[in-house]
Amino acid sequence: MSKVVFSAWQNELIDNREIQIDNWKESSFKFPYSYDKDCEARAFIGWNGVAIFDKNIDVVKLACEYAYSYQVYSEACGRCAPGRFGGRVLFDILDKIARGEGERSDIEFLKSASMTMMNTSKCEIGRTVPKPILQLLEYYSNDFLELIDNKKRSKEYENSEKNYISKVTAPCMDACPAHVDIPAYIEGVRDIRLDDSLRATRQTMPLAHTCGRVCPHPCENECRRANLDEPIAIMELKRLGADYEDEAAGEFGWFHPYPQKPYRDKRVAIVGSGPAGLTGAYYLAMDGIHCDVFEELPVLGGEVAVGVPEYRMPIGKYNRDIEAVRSLGVNFITNHRVDDEKMRDLEKNYDAVLVATGTRFSKKVRAKNEREDMKGYWPAIPFLDEINLYTKYSIGKPIDLSGKTIVCVGGGFTSMDVVRCSIRANAKRVIMLYRRDEDTIIRNTSLEEYHEAVEEGVEFMFQTAIEEIFDEDNVLKKLKCNKFEMVQPEDGGRPQLVAVDGADFYLDCDYLIPAVSQDADLSHLPKEWEIELTSWNTIKTDSKTYSTNREGIFAAGDCEYGPMTIVNAVGQAKRAASVMSRYLQTGKITLSSDEIMEDHLRKLRVYDKKEKIGGWLAGMEREHSRKLDVGYRKDKNDEVNFGLTKEQAIAEAQRCMRCYYIAMVAI
Repeated sequence: MSKVVFSAWQNELIDNREIQIDNWKESSFKFPYSYDKDCEARAFIGWNGVAIFDKNIDVVKLACEYAYSYQVYSEACGRCAPGRFGGRVLFDILDKIARGEGERSDIEFLKSASMTMMNTSKCEIGRTVPKPILQLLEYYSNDFLELIDNKKRSKEYENSEKNYISKVTAPCMDACPAHVDIPAYIEGVRDIRLDDSLRATRQTMPLAHTCGRVCPHPCENECRRANLDEPIAIMELKRLGADYEDEAAGEFGWFHPYPQKPYRDKRVAIVGSGPAGLTGAYYLAMDGIHCDVFEELPVLGGEVAVGVPEYRMPIGKYNRDIEAVRSLGVNFITNHRVDDEKMRDLEKNYDAVLVATGTRFSKKVRAKNEREDMKGYWPAIPFLDEINLYTKYSIGKPIDLSGKTIVCVGGGFTSMDVVRCSIRANAKRVIMLYRRDEDTIIRNTSLEEYHEAVEEGVEFMFQTAIEEIFDEDNVLKKLKCNKFEMVQPEDGGRPQLVAVDGADFYLDCDYLIPAVSQDADLSHLPKEWEIELTSWNTIKTDSKTYSTNREGIFAAGDCEYGPMTIVNAVGQAKRAASVMSRYLQTGKITLSSDEIMEDHLRKLRVYDKKEKIGGWLAGMEREHSRKLDVGYRKDKNDEVNFGLTKEQAIAEAQRCMRCYYIAMVAI
C-alpha cells in the first residue's frame, strides 16, 4: 500500500491534499514511490492516469514533460492525423502555458484536442497520452489558471535539477521476461519488412529462432486482444524474421539490431553456452567487449541443444542463432569443463566472469527405495542427452524403447520432452504422473504442447504421486502410486492436496524417468570465494543486476534462479550483460533508467484483465499454423510446427492493436 498526495490511477480517486497526513487514504497500486535506493519519486504519470507523491511538484511542468515524451519516442505509427499531430499540439500548448504565455482559451482547446486524440487515434499510445493530462487539468485547474492569469512561468520550467524519466512499454512487452518490443516486430511482419521485424526482436532477444518455437509465451497471457476476442499469436510471429534471414543468408548478412561498437580492451569469460551464455555474449560483443565462452559439452547450446527435442527445436535453426552470436567475434571453446582451478584463472585473466552453467542434475521424486543405481531408473537430463545427441549430432547410439513402459514424473517442459521423445523411441506405453491437475500442467507448459502430447498417445495421470519403487535384483519392476484430491481446509485458506484413502494402485514399468526439477552443479566455484547461495542451492545475486557478492563475478539463467524457461534466462542474461558493460567502464554496479523503469512497471502491472476494449473490430479469429499429422510425426523427429504462411502471418499481424503506453516518473 502506497500513500499518495493525489491519485486518479485506473479510476481510483484519492485526494489527500487537504487532509492531515495521519488520515490519508492509501492506494492499492504498487507505484514507484522510491525511484531507486538513492532517490525518491515525486510523481508517476502514465497511460492510466497520474499519481502525485510530492505536494510541491509542478504539475504544469509534469504535464508538459509527459506530452514531450510522446515526441521523444515517436512511437505513433503515423497512420492517423490525431496520433501524428495531436501529441505535438498538446506539448506546444502546455509549454506555452508553462512559460507564462497561455490564455484561458488554451485550456478548452487542450481538452478538445485530448478528447479528439482519445476517440479517434488508431493506436493506444495516441489514445492514452491525453488521459493523465485531462486529469491534471481537472483536479489541478488552479495551478494552470494561476500561470495563465498572472502571465508567469511555472516554478520548475527552467530548473534543470528536476528529472523526468520516461519509458515506452506495452502489456505484452511488460509480461515478456526479455522485454522484447513485440508490437514493433509484429509491425515488421504486417508491413512485410521481416528484416525490421528481426532487428526489433534482437534489441533484447538474440535467439529469435529458438524463442519463436519453444517459448511458453507469457506475453500472450497479457495480450489486450484477449479482452476483445483472442490473443495474438505472438510467439509464432517472432520466428518469421529469423526464417527470412536464413532464406536470404549471404545476400544481406545478419540483421543485428544496431551497429556493433568497436572492440575495447576488455575481456569477459562466460561459463556455459546455453541461452543465458549466448545472450550474455551477444550483447557484450555488440558493446565491443571480447567474449570467450567455455562449454563442457562437445556441442554448443546447452540444454536447448541436448535437451529440447529436434521436433520442437530443429538444431539447424538453433545453430543459426548461435552463428549470429559467433558473427560478432565471440570465441567458443567446447569440450572444456571449468572447475574451481579454472575459475581462479578466469578471474585472474579476465575483467569479469558471467556464470551461466544451467541446472543439469535431475532431482529425485522422493519415493521409498529410490536409488540411482537401479536398472530402469533413468533421470530426465541423461535420458534427453542420449536421445538428442544421437538424433541431432549422430553422437552415441539410437535409443529403442520397443515393448517398454515408460513412467515420467513431472509437469513441466522437461517432462513433456521426455514423454514425447519416448513415443518417438517406439515405447509401448508412455505415462506421465503429475501431482496437480490438468489446468496446472497447461499453465506450466502450454496448451499446444499438452494437446500434441495427448494426440501422440501420452497418458496423463493427474493428482498422482509415487510412494514406493519396487525392484527385483536391482531391476525396476513396478511403482506404488497414491491418488490425491483437493480439499478445502475447514478454517479457510488455500485448498490442499490430500491423499485419498484406499485409492493407491500399482503400475508395472520398465523405466522411471524423474523430471520434477533440476539442481545446479556449483562445484566449479572456489570455496574460498564464499559465493553466497540461495536456499535452493543456486547462486545468489541481487536479482536486479545479477552481480554476486564477489566483485566481477556475475550469474544468470538457471544456475542463478533454478530451472526456468528459455526466455527467462535470456532476460536475465541481457540485463546482466548491460550491467557488466557499465561495470567494465566505471567499476560500479548500476542499472540504467530503462531497467529501473522495467522493474517498477512489472510491479505496477501494465495489463488490466478487466479492461473493456472499444474502438476495435471484435471477432477476428486467430490464425493457427499447420502441424504435422499425428500419424506421421509419432515415429519421426521432423519439426511438428510448420509456422504461419505469409498470408496467415500478415492477417495475424493486422490483429495487433499496437498497445504502446508511455510511463514517466518525476524525481
